[in-house]
Amino acid sequence: MQSKSNFFVTVFLLSVFTLLSGKVLAQQYNSIPVAVPSIQIAPDARGGGMGDIGVATMPDVYSQYWNAAKYPFITSNGGFAISYTPWLSKLVSDINLVNVTGFWKFGRENLNAVSASLRYFSLGKVDIFDQNTDYVMAVSPNELAFDVAYSRKLSETFSGAVTLRYIRADYSTGSDETTAGNAFAADISGYNEMYLNLGRTESLLGLGFNISNIGTKISYDGGNTSMFLPANLRLGASLGIPIDNKNTFSFSFDANKLLVPTPQLAVEGESEEDKTNRIKKYTDTSSIAGIFKSFGDAPGGFKEEMQEVMWSFGVEYLYNNQFALRTGYFHENEYKGNRRYFSFGAGFKMNAFQIDAAYLISTAQSNPLDQTLRLSLGFDIDGIKQLMR
Repeated sequence: MQSKSNFFVTVFLLSVFTLLSGKVLAQQYNSIPVAVPSIQIAPDARGGGMGDIGVATMPDVYSQYWNAAKYPFITSNGGFAISYTPWLSKLVSDINLVNVTGFWKFGRENLNAVSASLRYFSLGKVDIFDQNTDYVMAVSPNELAFDVAYSRKLSETFSGAVTLRYIRADYSTGSDETTAGNAFAADISGYNEMYLNLGRTESLLGLGFNISNIGTKISYDGGNTSMFLPANLRLGASLGIPIDNKNTFSFSFDANKLLVPTPQLAVEGESEEDKTNRIKKYTDTSSIAGIFKSFGDAPGGFKEEMQEVMWSFGVEYLYNNQFALRTGYFHENEYKGNRRYFSFGAGFKMNAFQIDAAYLISTAQSNPLDQTLRLSLGFDIDGIKQLMR
């Protein structure tokens, strides 16, 4: 991938492809711009195989991204996993996301857990040329996030977690105009798990929430301007229904909304001064004030606020707690991003490890996210110890 003009054109296009993933009429489109868009990409193949769902699904080693509060409910004492996603593979071949995550339970009755994850999003190699199209240098822009979380079971059915995150985005081109951006954020999440009797079947109901990326804004030009992180509210529910001793179906639903102010659209006859003031008012909004404004600032009123809610539905079939088949659907309003796709996945689990794969099929026309593949490999500490005995 080469850039013969300003490097920010490349970054802008990649962000648009990542967030828009579809075609809509420009005069009707009012998406919410955010920095470090890779933070919104689900890294693991289990959640990816169910339409990007995970805030209330049954706990697993990949829970750090979705809801760290799920970790105290895992039967294992610890585990770690690595996930790989080649991104926008229909457009370029060198953009990918790598995510490493792990957890460890401790304390009396293992009521506590600590967890961490590191994600690295590579935007590939970009060749920089000067105004005379002479080669200057090659850069490798990237986005990185590292987080740690503490979770604790507060009752027999409920647990809570707090996650702290460091974020770095480096799009620098070696000039004074661009610098690496740094930001800090936190997540607050909760998870409730209880059994329900549905007829003669004892089913497992999971309920979860995660308020993520509450933190500072980030700047790519030394602090002259700044952008909002993708703060997000995610709510979800999951119901696991055992058919018999070996067969279980799980049905899950997630809904999430960006906690970022909605840009105010230009009005007819707007002067340059009014335009400047409108943009300045938006960019000067603090990240915390933006969270509260995000619930009622859409120019289109309540209708547009509802358009900003993304939702997904997923199903997982599990055989003998070893083999899994998954499918799901993700929906985003056409005027807010138009990401719409089905996903399919499969998984295989043994005592010491598990492997998961997911595949995305877009329903939006000309979607660059179409045919996205995710691969995840997880390891169970208790299972590894048993093998070593």
